[in-house]
Amino acid sequence: MTLILAFASIILPIVTAVTEVVKRAFSLPKNLVPAIAFVLGIVIGFAAAPLTDLDWTLRLWGGALAGLSSTGLYELAFNKREGKTK
Repeated sequence: MTLILAFASIILPIVTAVTEVVKRAFSLPKNLVPAIAFVLGIVIGFAAAPLTDLDWTLRLWGGALAGLSSTGLYELAFNKREGKTK
């Protein structure tokens, strides 16, 4: 578990930056941004294979955690996010 959290901490700024680029590039409903960050985290975690020796399942878990924490798990569960990003 420590390896997954360390990996998620390392890729978290990358996931946050890519999510911000997607938000600024496209007009998206705000309630979809956490789901997009989640998927981007999984993709970035999987793509980090050359950078780490973690198993692919551990990279996917770390990417998912990074995606959820980049937008805030609390906002995903409890806040209504209406409107567009742009």
